[in-house]
Amino acid sequence: MSIWQVRPSLEELQQLRRGSMVEHIDIRFTEIGPDYLRASMPVDHRTMQTMGILHGGASVALAETVGSTAANLCLDIAKQSCVGQEINANHLRPVAAGLVTATARPIHLGTRSQVWSIEIRDDRERLVCISRLTMSIINRSAEAISSDPGKKDAL
Repeated sequence: MSIWQVRPSLEELQQLRRGSMVEHIDIRFTEIGPDYLRASMPVDHRTMQTMGILHGGASVALAETVGSTAANLCLDIAKQSCVGQEINANHLRPVAAGLVTATARPIHLGTRSQVWSIEIRDDRERLVCISRLTMSIINRSAEAISSDPGKKDAL
């Protein structure tokens, strides 16, 4: 059974990246399953820290990107949206090169909040980082929707 209220194509999700940090660090959505969303990011000069390994902040940016996108796909976005409330991350293994892939799965899909678990794995499927993201569900005002009609169709 699918959890999605909105099911865009991967190409439509890629369009949301334009002009953002997500595009700059080259996060790409790669798969939409019945209860998960997956995205990848290269480990390169944009995402490394000075010691030559994946920056923890880049891992958190990947986790929040895939988790918050997934959270909003579970809502009627004409009426509600999710905003980040809290994120934590445990960095378990360094990565010096290649691609890391994040998979977001829901732990709780409530009427006021959502909690997502995001696992980030390296090219060899080893767990690199585990993150938990809490999202707050807010009602969109009629004024905000009517003043920016493109937002209600963003996903």
